[in-house]
Formats: sequence, structure tokens, C-alpha cells
Amino acid sequence: MRELIGSVELNLDYYSGADLYSDGKVEDELLDIVQNHTEDEYNGIIAREKRWPILYHLSHIRQNIIEWFPFSKDASVLEIGAGCGAITGALARNCAEVTCVELSRKRSLINAYRNRDYDNIQIMVGNFQEIEPVLMKDYDYITLIGVLEYAASYIHSDKDAFREFLNIIKAHLKPDGKLIVAIENKYGLKYWAGCKEDHVSRYFEGIEGYTHTKGVRTFSKRGLTKLFADCGMRTEAFYYPYPDYKLPMEIFSDAYLPEQGTLTRNLLNLDNERLLTFDESRVYDSLIEDGMYPEFANSFLVVVGREA
Repeated sequence: MRELIGSVELNLDYYSGADLYSDGKVEDELLDIVQNHTEDEYNGIIAREKRWPILYHLSHIRQNIIEWFPFSKDASVLEIGAGCGAITGALARNCAEVTCVELSRKRSLINAYRNRDYDNIQIMVGNFQEIEPVLMKDYDYITLIGVLEYAASYIHSDKDAFREFLNIIKAHLKPDGKLIVAIENKYGLKYWAGCKEDHVSRYFEGIEGYTHTKGVRTFSKRGLTKLFADCGMRTEAFYYPYPDYKLPMEIFSDAYLPEQGTLTRNLLNLDNERLLTFDESRVYDSLIEDGMYPEFANSFLVVVGREA
């Protein structure tokens, strides 16, 4: 079954009829907002509501993670885990064709309504494992923005879900195609300084090795590099979104690292309460001086290619 919302096509052929992942009633509010308001009204709504889910799903700052990337204008993109479409519009503006895969119909509706003026978006609603066999084999780019850590939710397997997920994804890239991954750093400085682990809301859960958690995990810089290498993929570049990839105000790279005294937006962890175990700005200055910032950046944006 296909549904057209504006110029966006929803493919519901693989939808189970139930949304198994949801933020609750706020998604109804989000749907109402995108149906009845234009994008240039979102910031006013965010300022009035003062709630994390509204900010997270509607802020244009989310697009900073990918807006700058030098996509080819004729490129095809597969966006896995498109959610409410915070990134989809940026992809549609910069590429020729965007295919989204999203488990939730409600989130797909939010995505479609907010991006209904684009005629190059198709949203496939359903479980990735069921949709994957019908996907093209030659995308120029595949994006996993806040998705890789949930690999076990996409791949139901007794094997290593992260490696199996990446191996499946790799098969859908052109030989010179790129995988773009945004994910929290397991050893991000904010976690040492007193922020709860983003996915399970426990203090120090990631840096203690996820001893209380199953089904979700993040990685260090070395851990990600090894994970990609194990799947026959080549890490081409690491970028460091600051304060993190969710609401990035700056994006650093190994060729352009932060200078001492510049990392001062360290209390913008708006999704949860936190501790203050030390002054993050001072610690960042020490890490920068010793050349260790990349190991403790809060988030990574990684560009990965297939091995020849």
C-alpha cells in the first residue's frame, strides 16, 4: 500500500500495523505541529514549549551534522532509521534521491508532513530485515545517524548484531560509496563529568562497559575503527561534532581540532539531569594540550568506504 503526503511517498507494504518504538504522546503533538505549521515557525514553538522532545525532533540545528557534507548532487542516499525526519530534509536538498527506512508509521508521517514539498523522498515503513531484500544494491551514500548503537533492534540474530548489520549494509553500497555514521563516543568527556549514558539513563554505564545493559552500546574511536575493519570496510575520516552529534554547533576534524579555551558549551545536556564532577572546559584544555581531544570527544561522525 502506498500513501502520498504532498510529494513524499510512504510505502507501507512492509508495515506490521503496530509502532513498536515510540516516544509516546509527544509524537501526536509533533504530528500536529508539522501538519499545521511551517518550518520557519518551529523555533518559536521550541522556545514556547521548552521540552526536550520538541527541541530534539524539530530543531534545525540537528541538520548541522550533515548539511555541510560534500554530497554529489546526483547521489542516491539510503537513510536508515529516519525517525521524524530531522535529517531527511537536508539530504533531500543536497542529493537527487533519498530512500528512508523507518520502523514507525507515526514517525514516518511526521517526516513526510515536515518534508512534503520535496519530490525526491520515499519512506519505507517497516522492519529493516524485511525491507532490506528489496533495497537497491548501489547507493552512493548510506547514513546511520544515531542508529548503529541500536543494531540489535534492526537485526534479530544470535550472532554479533553490529557486524552482521554492517555487512548487510555494505552490500547496498556502490564500490566507491560511503557509509556515514553518527554515534556517541563511549568515552565522551561528558560521561566522566556526570552526564547519564544517553540511551539507558544510567551514570557511567558506557565507560563501565554496559554491565547492566543489553541491546544497545556505543564505541570508542579505536573500537569503531576495528568494527569497520572487521567488516571489510575502511575508515576514511573521523569528525568530532561539538557539543555532540544531536545538536552540533561545531564540527571538528583531525585536520582542524579545537584550540584551548574554545570548548565552553558543556552544560547543554538538555535531555536528562546530570552531575557536575569537574569543570569540563578545563579538562578539555588539558586534553587539547596533550593531543588527546579526539579520544574524548562526546560524539563521532565517521565516513567509511568499502575495502577494494
